[in-house]
Amino acid sequence: MTIYLVDLEAVESRYTGQWKTYIPSLLKKHGHDVHVIEGPKDIPRAVTPGAFLNFGGTNIYKARQVEELAKLFTAGKIHAGDHIIFTDAWHPGIINLKYMSELLGIKVTTHGLWHAGSYDPQDFLGRLIGDEPWVRNAEFSFFYCFDHNYFATDFHIEMFCKNLLDDDDVESVKSWHPGRIVRTGWPMDYMPGLFTPYKGMTKRDLILFPHRIAPEKQVEIFRDIKEQLPQYEFVVCQDQELTKNEYHNLLGEAKMVFSANLQETLGISCYEGVLVDAIPMVPDRLSYSEMYFNNFKYPSEWTESFDSYIEYRPQVLDAIVEHMSSYSSQLPILHKQSIELTDKFFSADILLENLK
Repeated sequence: MTIYLVDLEAVESRYTGQWKTYIPSLLKKHGHDVHVIEGPKDIPRAVTPGAFLNFGGTNIYKARQVEELAKLFTAGKIHAGDHIIFTDAWHPGIINLKYMSELLGIKVTTHGLWHAGSYDPQDFLGRLIGDEPWVRNAEFSFFYCFDHNYFATDFHIEMFCKNLLDDDDVESVKSWHPGRIVRTGWPMDYMPGLFTPYKGMTKRDLILFPHRIAPEKQVEIFRDIKEQLPQYEFVVCQDQELTKNEYHNLLGEAKMVFSANLQETLGISCYEGVLVDAIPMVPDRLSYSEMYFNNFKYPSEWTESFDSYIEYRPQVLDAIVEHMSSYSSQLPILHKQSIELTDKFFSADILLENLK
């Protein structure tokens, strides 16, 4: 059996750069024969504003991957029983793959990791395209092309089923297609080791906004908080052109990472903060609800919009001051939170089990 890994183009500022080398090495470490399907290196890489990749560049990359898959089928190198993993399930190439697999009678097992899509109303696709029939039907088709659809959290499974599948589809999946929907977390076991050099740094009264500057991240709330609490230092990380090392150093020096996000797949930046003892202050919504201890969640209604934040601003400010003033006493529960997140949401164990 060979595992063909249809990878994501590497974006230096995101985890996709680390996945480029980590996931193939992880699969090989567990005894798998791995063949990586890459696209061209010379693609436009300037990130589309508000997104996390280049919309033109990503399609050039994916198109070359489809070409490579077709050549492998034509050359007889893909065999029945092989596994094909798409590290981004939103990949039109899954249609081409299914076409070749079915018509050539070469039954392969397909896996797709869902990061986002139109089914999430706060995602880029959801905001700009919404429930247009073409995009909903495309995602519906992708879903049924994959034998295993991986989602980072139960929240995203529920949202996917609610917005993309009707009740009959959900029941069909449960009864006739067990294993088609899998809550897996993301394969990021390397992260604790990656942040070890930044753990134990001298802390200062620094609060970070480590997210993309996009409407669904509500950076305007963070900027207002900065105006209200001049005793602390506030940094919007994307306001600065930081290298990875500079960003990690800021995390190591920060006492808090703050989120008012309306969309979040897994909240990797908040997890990065936890790994270096920065308190996560997150709303009790999205994936955060199942991921974080109550100590670190605030009521969702406090930041459901800028207007709601203004209504609850005194409570938000009081909660920040309380967290910052009691920082040292929160370290034991923060360490427990780190272990919980690592074991349940940033592990490759479930994905590896599905490949057996």
